[in-house]
Amino acid sequence: MSVWQAILLGIVQGITEFLPVSSSGHLVVLQRVFGMDEPALTFDIVVHLGSLVSIFVFFWKDIWALIKRPFSRMTGLLIVATVPVVITGFFARDFVENQLRSPWVLAVAFTVTGFLLVAADYFTNNGKRDGINVRKRVDRDITFADAAIIGCMQALAVPPGISRSGATLAGALGRGFNREIATRFIFFMAIIAIAGAGALEASELVRGNVTVDAVGFAPLMVGFLVSAAVGYLAISLLLKLLKAAKLRYFSFYVWALAIFILLDMAVLNLFF
Repeated sequence: MSVWQAILLGIVQGITEFLPVSSSGHLVVLQRVFGMDEPALTFDIVVHLGSLVSIFVFFWKDIWALIKRPFSRMTGLLIVATVPVVITGFFARDFVENQLRSPWVLAVAFTVTGFLLVAADYFTNNGKRDGINVRKRVDRDITFADAAIIGCMQALAVPPGISRSGATLAGALGRGFNREIATRFIFFMAIIAIAGAGALEASELVRGNVTVDAVGFAPLMVGFLVSAAVGYLAISLLLKLLKAAKLRYFSFYVWALAIFILLDMAVLNLFF
């Protein structure tokens, strides 16, 4: 892998991991458009680590407060919210990898993501009256049922093309969370999900199911740094757009991407 490829993949990982456009879906599109092979496993682990670092840097005060109280109610809520995606990933991983990466499925998934983002904007605006946020729910009002429902929304995002951040935001806002609580909760969930995915990939190396990829030190470091820096900026942008209830702008993008995929399949035959 060249340094330039590492930069490109690091940028894509940093942007799409947090902006509600589906990182896995963009990976499939990127592979088709640029004729790239799937990123080496060691590189994939490293850029996901970069994404984790960006969350820790951005939310370090909230994360530190959670670390100081590891047996708090919030920890239990996060565990409940993580269960659905763990179950889905365990039983459906092979099916997702083998059956849900087709262009048709990808186009449908991007379309679903667009509607989820429209819903998230609707729920955000629905919590305002004369420009004032009237939602009163705070952290202690989050129930285990809320956590389970948001967790199911995260599990919905297992197929490539459905955004995890978009799905969980729609779920949290739909349950009446204000924007601050919703974003903090879904990013706490993202820490577990990204770390879990990285641990699963690393376990494949340990068990010898895959070999260690000879990526090179320079591409690994560049990919890590680019993913972390771009991820930090992407989180900042997401929070600004969420505050302004403008996630629907990403809806237009993912819908356009879905139309492009379908058009290419039916007429152009360039990549799909």
